[in-house]
Amino acid sequence: MGDVAYDLHRSPAHNVEIIVHVDETLGESRRGDLVEALEGIDGVMSAEFCPLRYHLMLINYDREAISSQDVLVGVVSQNIHAELIGPV
Repeated sequence: MGDVAYDLHRSPAHNVEIIVHVDETLGESRRGDLVEALEGIDGVMSAEFCPLRYHLMLINYDREAISSQDVLVGVVSQNIHAELIGPV
């Protein structure tokens, strides 16, 4: 416990972290492809799956560059069914 993916105190004030629920069970390779695709979107700072809860993603993005709906579209555009749960 105590490990964090990144330090929230170092993130700019306009960065937001959201949780996205992924409906499908994705293998490790497919999860990696999705993370890579999301991190390639302008405004997405980081994307990762929750350890041991591979149906949940934590996505940090710049709310001045894109919206949470844009992030969700980025997931769905990878032919994955998903819903936005909300901010962390």
